[in-house]
Amino acid sequence: MVTRALVIPAGELTERFSRSSGPGGQGVNTADSRVELSFDIANSPSVPAHLRDRMLARLARRLTDGIITIAASEHRAQLANRNAARQRLAAALREAAAPPPRERRQTKPSRGARERRLTDKRRRGDTKRARRAGFDE
Repeated sequence: MVTRALVIPAGELTERFSRSSGPGGQGVNTADSRVELSFDIANSPSVPAHLRDRMLARLARRLTDGIITIAASEHRAQLANRNAARQRLAAALREAAAPPPRERRQTKPSRGARERRLTDKRRRGDTKRARRAGFDE
């Protein structure tokens, strides 16, 4: 489950396994612990149309022909890497499916705020002027 509106069935995910680099000693040379998890956003029936357009636009740099691929190889165990890849995919899809932030309604500074700013500027200028004039004493 990515969000309440978006649930991806496991059948739509494609997993590939390969040998991983990093820690693991001789096990790295024999075990296929690296996981590549792929999901076809463009052709998925489980992604609603209004979310699909938003997700494709936001994830455009990470997509190849409408498919997002997440690779995980930070753990020694294949199962741990599968879980890590699924969590990262869910996080990426959740972020891409999030509604856009509300636009900021522009406001002007209040009259009191403008007066306080000008008063502070005058006070600061008076302080600096007082430091300048006083060498002939």
